[in-house]
Amino acid sequence: MEKVTLVFVLCFAAMVPSLVADFAVYDTVWKQRAEEARNMTMEYYVPNTDIIANETFDDPSALDLIDASGNSTRRNLRQGKRRYRGPCEATNPIDRCWRCRPDWEANRKQLAKCALGFGRRTTGGLDGEIYVVTDPSDCDVREPKPGTIRHAVIQKRPLWIIFARSMNIKLSQELIVTSHKTIDGRGANVHISYGAGITLQFVTNVIIHGLHIHHITPANGGMIRDAEDHFGLRTRSDGDGISIFGSTNIWVDHVSMSQCHDGLIDAVQGATAITISNSHFTHHNDAILLGASDSFAGDQMMQVTIAYNHFGQGLVQRMPRCRWGFFHVVNNDYTHWLLYAIGGSKHPTIISQGNRFIAPDAFHLKQITKRDYAAESEWKTWSWRSEGDAFMNGAYFVQSGDPNVKRPHRKYMIKPKHGLYATRMTRHAGALDCRRGRKC
Repeated sequence: MEKVTLVFVLCFAAMVPSLVADFAVYDTVWKQRAEEARNMTMEYYVPNTDIIANETFDDPSALDLIDASGNSTRRNLRQGKRRYRGPCEATNPIDRCWRCRPDWEANRKQLAKCALGFGRRTTGGLDGEIYVVTDPSDCDVREPKPGTIRHAVIQKRPLWIIFARSMNIKLSQELIVTSHKTIDGRGANVHISYGAGITLQFVTNVIIHGLHIHHITPANGGMIRDAEDHFGLRTRSDGDGISIFGSTNIWVDHVSMSQCHDGLIDAVQGATAITISNSHFTHHNDAILLGASDSFAGDQMMQVTIAYNHFGQGLVQRMPRCRWGFFHVVNNDYTHWLLYAIGGSKHPTIISQGNRFIAPDAFHLKQITKRDYAAESEWKTWSWRSEGDAFMNGAYFVQSGDPNVKRPHRKYMIKPKHGLYATRMTRHAGALDCRRGRKC
């Protein structure tokens, strides 16, 4: 294990000059953050040491979730996100950790104990006080007003950030979040929309939960405060909903995302130890990008879990699109795509387990997978495995590589159920309608 780790450390260290070179205009504070982030990436990378063969799946034969034609009525009914009015349900292991308790508001921080997958060590603002956002404005990005979300996220101490009421926050510039923060939208209907998005750059230990993020646009940049004691010049932002750049221990859970100018979620430049779970993605072209460049080998330390999400109406591609690293795609429900669902380049390892895939009606769009910029003689060695997935309406997954590829320790690999359970496990994907004094 030590030898494997050393190889990756040396490889990533070799990439640092190109990483820092992109920020020649940055001051010494940002260069120090880049160095600290590099060290965190090496600390939280998990070597591939386990061979997990013959994974067993629960027998789905007794399920009443699928009709005789192989299509669930949920494909039609879920797209409008009709409010669920039944009793509280916790249908997957993450939700069972905290949901359906009438005292969830008094015990908000229970959420910090619930992450699974590669982001399982993320606790966010667990060790900090509660910060209540009372003001949705974002008028002064250099001297943020107390009570605003921008003022909250630049504090250098750990914080658990909540919202006094429902609000729409139109960010005038990208929201630069510091380490050890939880942004918790439960108990309010909180929209980040019609402005800039959220940036996690060279930080560690951040939870984003319970937000609606949509209609995100590029921002021009300028002098923006990125910590209590520092502000600096930022260039134009891309218009990503959530941008994860060189950051570790990140958990995005129960968000609803659509219609951003660039990606819904991007994770790039050495980001690792990430879990994206229980979220609802709709109406977008490039949904999730994991690794932005074929030339940045530092991303071979990227490890990301995509679990219990619903990829829904109006999506085109990149659910996710991967480069270099190791990606566990487990128990998601794919009801729509227009080009492909899962793709990649530069020999990523992709383990697809217990997902449900409903292909589009067009004959030429049935394939789930897409491999870019490589001939079959090259990509046939890439480890892309499908285990316990459910394929409907002609969907098919093109496998490649060693079926016994080594994987990280089992505690970082969420134990899957068969793909026919994916509908149930993702039933409450997206921002929840949590009301104070009631089960969430």
